[in-house]
Amino acid sequence: MRLSVLTRFPQSAYRLLVPKRIRLRLTLLYGFLFVLSGAVLLLITYLLVSNATSSFITVESKSAGPQSPGSDPDKPSAGLPPDIGGVARQFGEQSVRQHGAQMHDLLVQSGIALGITTVISIALGWAVAGRVLRPLRTMTSTIRRISARNVHERLAFGGPRDELTELADTVDGLLGRLETALDSHKRFVANAAHELRTPLTLEHALLEESLIDRDATLDSFRENFERLLTISKQQARLLESLLTLSSSERGVDRQERLDLAVLTRQVVDTFRPKIERRGLRLEASIESAALTGDSALVERLVANLLDNAVDYNVPGGLLELRTAVENGRAVVSVANTGQEISPEQVDRLFEPFQRLHRTAGDDHHGLGLSIVRAIAAAHGATLTARARPGGGLYVVAAFPLRRASASHVGPRGHQPPYVPNARTGDSLLARTPESG
Repeated sequence: MRLSVLTRFPQSAYRLLVPKRIRLRLTLLYGFLFVLSGAVLLLITYLLVSNATSSFITVESKSAGPQSPGSDPDKPSAGLPPDIGGVARQFGEQSVRQHGAQMHDLLVQSGIALGITTVISIALGWAVAGRVLRPLRTMTSTIRRISARNVHERLAFGGPRDELTELADTVDGLLGRLETALDSHKRFVANAAHELRTPLTLEHALLEESLIDRDATLDSFRENFERLLTISKQQARLLESLLTLSSSERGVDRQERLDLAVLTRQVVDTFRPKIERRGLRLEASIESAALTGDSALVERLVANLLDNAVDYNVPGGLLELRTAVENGRAVVSVANTGQEISPEQVDRLFEPFQRLHRTAGDDHHGLGLSIVRAIAAAHGATLTARARPGGGLYVVAAFPLRRASASHVGPRGHQPPYVPNARTGDSLLARTPESG
């Protein structure tokens, strides 16, 4: 018990003794350093003066002349006045007393001077600390004024390039990122509200029509209910997309051993009927590419890329799908033909609720590629997109490669080698561990 009290005492005493204001702490630090340096300077001066004066007295006391060995020092030397020895001793004693008094006066006067200059140094330290901390107080007051309404304001700290300028520039960069994030959040909320309000308005109109129409038949009720069911499914897909986007932006909670080849084959099998209905030609090259991440999110990334390539294609168009290991990264790329896209519009495609060459009522909410970007960022992957000459889009997602053997397969078990479908014109090269 006593040991614990003793161990806690220095911390509590330190908290009580150390002031909370940094200006006062800097002032005390300046004063302490000045007193310490002044005391060292005073000690050095005292020692130098003391040694120099003692040497001078010793020389003067020996100037009476040398004495022969074995002679009595109390007896007067030959050729000198009889009382010269006593006079010399008196002079030496007086000199020693005078030297001690001078050294004492020097010490006292130096201490007084040190005390006066210490007070002056503390006052100057207080002023200098305030001058040094003035930019920090200015930045603090400016940051306190900034809120969501005026996040566009900046510190705009001028002056030479020093630590304070770097701090102000860092804060300005942070405010810029916050402004961008707030603007993106506002646009996202507004677009989400618009996307949800439109089907709700249509549902309300259909229900109101069914109630007002007194001549409604069973077929009309069934037709309205089918439309309501379709709208409900669209809303469910929208909410699922919003939840996926939100969860992927939070980061990856599960880390699994995956293979892009396995996930891509499963996605292609799911989309094969849709590809056949649209008469598209699929050219795929699927090679094993091991990575670590969330299997559901990575599969959703591949599915969204393929869904975007299918839906925004032209009749009889081309799909190119590839997984491989390139430059030490697991790569999945999807390319498709389609309408021409200007290079300036490519980045905008990955923003939420952005639809090029589409309308709001085509069962697309513009969240597919934004979910792809969020999933890639959550897995530390780089996402590259560019417009293809003649129309269409080319997207590449490169994940950090997991060091593993080529025979490892993802968590869903072993998949047989992929067999191309002659009806869709697939030109698929499936490399297995046996084929290299």
